[in-house]
Amino acid sequence: MLLLDKLYIGANRVYHGGFALVKAAIHWRHPALVTGAGSIGRIPFLLSSAKLRHPLIVTDPFLREALAPRLTALLDEAGIDYTVFSDVEPNPTSANCEACRDAYLAAGCDSFIGLGGGAPMDTAKAAACLLVRPDKTVAQMNGILRVWKKLPVLIAVPTTAGTGSETTIAAVIVDEKTRHKAAIMDPVLMPRYAVLDPELTEGLPPAVTASTGMDALVHALEAYFSRSNNTKETKKLAEDAVCLIFQYLERAYRDGSDMEAREQMQLAAYKAGFAFSRVGVGNVHAIAHTLGGLYNTPHGLANAVILPHVLRDYGPVVHKRLGHLAELTGVLTGGTDEDRANAMIQEIDLMNQRMGIPTGFNFIRDEDIDQMITWAMHEANPVYPVPQVFTREHFRQVIEKIRLPKGS
Repeated sequence: MLLLDKLYIGANRVYHGGFALVKAAIHWRHPALVTGAGSIGRIPFLLSSAKLRHPLIVTDPFLREALAPRLTALLDEAGIDYTVFSDVEPNPTSANCEACRDAYLAAGCDSFIGLGGGAPMDTAKAAACLLVRPDKTVAQMNGILRVWKKLPVLIAVPTTAGTGSETTIAAVIVDEKTRHKAAIMDPVLMPRYAVLDPELTEGLPPAVTASTGMDALVHALEAYFSRSNNTKETKKLAEDAVCLIFQYLERAYRDGSDMEAREQMQLAAYKAGFAFSRVGVGNVHAIAHTLGGLYNTPHGLANAVILPHVLRDYGPVVHKRLGHLAELTGVLTGGTDEDRANAMIQEIDLMNQRMGIPTGFNFIRDEDIDQMITWAMHEANPVYPVPQVFTREHFRQVIEKIRLPKGS
């Protein structure tokens, strides 16, 4: 390894150590959790008990027609006014967030309900940030602890089981001008309530169930491998999430009406979301966000494709923990740490294969690779306490591994 690379990696590790002390001093809270089939029916009570009279329901165009009427009927029955904002893209942009803020102000709203996957919830979070920080743009709040003001109440209602946005301190947004996808990260973004109603995920297409479930797996694994502030709680949450995903994801994929599998996958996403909010994600996310920004690739799909490549690249530094997960999930209980780790990675490959997730992408353009590397480097280093710091050449090698020939 070149001397400059060694110095670069060393500087990142020094930052990780210092920031670990900062994170240890932060008060971390959980959202108030409401779970079970039909739990969406509790939302009018949550609003009234918090003396909230006019929420902005943030969703996407499809869910406005498919699921939002269930919620608005409940609010109508309770006599609660509301406004619906549905101009949210799959990879939400800064313009979406600004429009959401404007809708909130125009209607005189006093709270948010994020109904959907990560996109509506992250849009609501970023719009709330713009409300309390009118002097800043979304881009100016990207990074850590750049909001630091109390936000309006957010009730997060996930309709997928994957992003964990209902329990995270992050909102990941694409800059409308540059197409750079980055995260606002601040404890004030944690939703006040998380409503996990498995009935809302029943109509998910199998492909969405697969990719969002693998997204939750990436969250759990990257949290588990974190070198910063991994506590007994976060380790246990990550382990629980991995075990639940290995047990229930393919059941939910095969049978969308399997409510036990749907409910357990929501719980897995929630646990993984809280774990990574506390200790961070890693290089899989850093690369995946570049695909979302440049090509509008669904985030869970990008994570699923990249995950096994990065795990193999990490090598011995993750063998012990990955091997332990192989034992917990029953993938392999004998052999060495390396044997169990390799069996775990192979099983992830097979899960992807069984659920129709590709091994790579054929749309990555040669002229975009340098930009992808720059963005991934800027996102991951030094913020993410990864098991192995990636240099510029390292990111290039992994990106090349996920490229498929055009036409394939």
